[in-house]
Amino acid sequence: MSWISPQLGIDLGTTTTLVYVPGDGIVLNEPSVVAVSQNDRSILAIGADAKEMIGRTPESIIAYRPMKDGVIADYRVTEAMLRHYIKKALGPWNLFKPDVIVSVPAGVTSTERRAVVEAALKAGAKNAYVIKEPILAAIGAGIPIHEPRGNMIVDIGGGTIDVAVISLGGIVASTSVKCAGNRIDQAIADYIKKTYNLAIGDKTAEDIKIEVGSAVPVEQELTMTIKGRDLLSGLPRTATIATNEIVRAVSRELREMIKAIRTVLQDTPPELAADIIDRGIIMTGGTSQLRHFPELVFRRTGVPATMADEAQFCVAKGTGIALQHLDVYKKTMTTKRG
Repeated sequence: MSWISPQLGIDLGTTTTLVYVPGDGIVLNEPSVVAVSQNDRSILAIGADAKEMIGRTPESIIAYRPMKDGVIADYRVTEAMLRHYIKKALGPWNLFKPDVIVSVPAGVTSTERRAVVEAALKAGAKNAYVIKEPILAAIGAGIPIHEPRGNMIVDIGGGTIDVAVISLGGIVASTSVKCAGNRIDQAIADYIKKTYNLAIGDKTAEDIKIEVGSAVPVEQELTMTIKGRDLLSGLPRTATIATNEIVRAVSRELREMIKAIRTVLQDTPPELAADIIDRGIIMTGGTSQLRHFPELVFRRTGVPATMADEAQFCVAKGTGIALQHLDVYKKTMTTKRG
């Protein structure tokens, strides 16, 4: 066994946490959910097991997400979740504390950034580094970020949309808006409640988004049968929903995301704006996989957009590459403790 500290890259997301080990790739892909007992505040389940419990627990158990909009909402629970994932990724026989890189949204404050570092160190990291998500997403998408050229990256997760223009390894213009996948799910649930008098859970709303959702109206609609509780009779009932209804339901949220992209384009220096027109916008993150999202971005901004390969894994892959070239990425990082 080598005596070098193991290394882990953690994409600590609002909805999903991914752990990347250089050489092994993504070793863990689990929901950022923790089930807590209300009686004694003890932690009962973490990750996939806890997600199964959402909306299905007795009153004494709450399953919730300790990360809200990409930042730590519950410190103690986040730390327990990190510890669990670090242990799971390294395996039971590991004796060494790992060096850990954790991703944070572009708009985090220094206090929020410190909270992430503290949580990682308390969860068992030897050194903890924090890098902003757009930079990691760009590295993971294979963009040569150290060139003196403008690259625009749009990273859309569950809690935030991070938009950044990167040149010479740094962020030139960026914004982070707390409107992303979770807000789309919520909009779908609200629409179904209003239109069909049917109450559905978060998981069903997410399934609808994945199965039939789209960012622009389509000619050949997909349909899906949904099950929920009738709000008038209180009894279970089914309804059929089609793609273009979902397009209408989520249009406000999509408008907000497009506004974030336009804001950054307007703040971009002219030389870099010319590069972006040539190279286009690169989209990463799970929510960017909503059908026809790149097309919507092109229609609203006039700049071609393309989806990165394995969009939802770009940030995690970026942590892995940054770990292997720590010296190169030192200047894009913040806070380190030994």
